[in-house]
Amino acid sequence: MKESGIGSQKIIRRKRDGELEYLPDELTIEEPLEIRVGRKPIATTMRTPGHDEELAAGFLLSEGVVRDRDQIASVSVSGDNRVVVAFTAGVKLKLNSTKRFGTISSSCGLCGKTSIDAIRQNFPEIPSTDIRVDIETLLSLPGTLRNAQSDFARTGGIHAAGIFGLDGKLKIAREDIGRHNAVDKAVGRAFLDELLPLERHLLLVSGRASFEIIQKALAAGIPIVAAVSAPSSLAVELARDSNQTLIGFLRPPSFNIYTHVARVILDYRS
Repeated sequence: MKESGIGSQKIIRRKRDGELEYLPDELTIEEPLEIRVGRKPIATTMRTPGHDEELAAGFLLSEGVVRDRDQIASVSVSGDNRVVVAFTAGVKLKLNSTKRFGTISSSCGLCGKTSIDAIRQNFPEIPSTDIRVDIETLLSLPGTLRNAQSDFARTGGIHAAGIFGLDGKLKIAREDIGRHNAVDKAVGRAFLDELLPLERHLLLVSGRASFEIIQKALAAGIPIVAAVSAPSSLAVELARDSNQTLIGFLRPPSFNIYTHVARVILDYRS
């Protein structure tokens, strides 16, 4: 269930004509969320409140802590800023020494990790399939996601992640002040609904495509990832190695394809 992710503060605004006005301004809320497995706290992430159970499930999946839905018995909110995950009987929490997540900021889901080897999870690459998306469908995605961003329309300060079918229909959309949190919420919803792997779906993020975004998509089995802004070099490297199609600067009518171009129908006659 979504909680309000919007707060309000009084501001002084100087208008174009130089006149000053005193009025309320809506802001995206940023608060800490502690993720626990049983009694053990394993991470604190700075996030926008709402869909906290999904965020926790998506985070545990993308970090390789859980792999199967049946490993989780329940996910519940405990207090204002804590979510507790209970494992199924017999399932134990296994964290090696590199998985000390600590506090995760809203701008960087992997801050504090000491090396790429420590954050690269051993997820299988995307299998080669016959899935393809056409240009018109691809170009329609940013507008569809933007129309689903109710909080962005009010604050202008929140990211979104959308999971789409190959026909361009939006299946899941989530917002958060952090890009990685928005992806965790969307993927977490699909994970809890037992929809993984999302092998015939696309992921679109409203900001840039980082290594962590590609890794989270890989954990969910998503073969095509698109971003409104630029990808990082590590994102391109991981997408290439994982057999994922990565599209950046998706701003109709243009876009860039960085890896595995065969999944995009570039010729309208194809």
